[in-house]
Amino acid sequence: MIGWLKGEVLSTGADNVLINVNGVGYVALAGPGLLAKLAPGKEAELHIETRVTENSITMFAFESDEARAWFVRLTDVPGVGGKVALAVLDVLKPGELMDAVALGDAASITRAKGVGKKMAERIVGELAGKAPPMGRFGTLPGVAHAGEKKPEAAPASGARSEAVSALVNLGYQQTDAARAVAAAAQTVDAENVSALIKGALKELSA
Repeated sequence: MIGWLKGEVLSTGADNVLINVNGVGYVALAGPGLLAKLAPGKEAELHIETRVTENSITMFAFESDEARAWFVRLTDVPGVGGKVALAVLDVLKPGELMDAVALGDAASITRAKGVGKKMAERIVGELAGKAPPMGRFGTLPGVAHAGEKKPEAAPASGARSEAVSALVNLGYQQTDAARAVAAAAQTVDAENVSALIKGALKELSA
């Protein structure tokens, strides 16, 4: 099963990318946000989630393994298929989705194409109180075109996850911890774990 691809982008379509890996062309579905970052003739690294059914093998491409992990989590929600999950992650980064779930903000999720109020509320209800999904590859780099500097800092949502985990270890409920961290992220550096924890503790003690 394919989980990661690195090669030259040959072309992009309305909802897919064709990438040449050692002479073999792979087609993967992707959201508009990711497709806009991929340029034909440039090298790219794509995190892949492969779905196999009786009649087809479909690959979904992501900029980070964290996004791929959230895709898997979203498709665990009844009624949420691959294209809907892609649409959600195209309008909300993993950290933003985590905040929306923690704050019960279904309205933010309805910004995704094909997601109505009931579907958004179902997503929030199903994911609320659950620990953030873990990535498959740890520090494996995300998408980067040839010549681009890859980010050194951990994504903000990674800091949020660490902060939530720390609060849970202190005895707070997962839902309360996630909600407090989401609120703290609005006023402090969302990439600073210590700042998030301190801000969340203030929220929890208010």
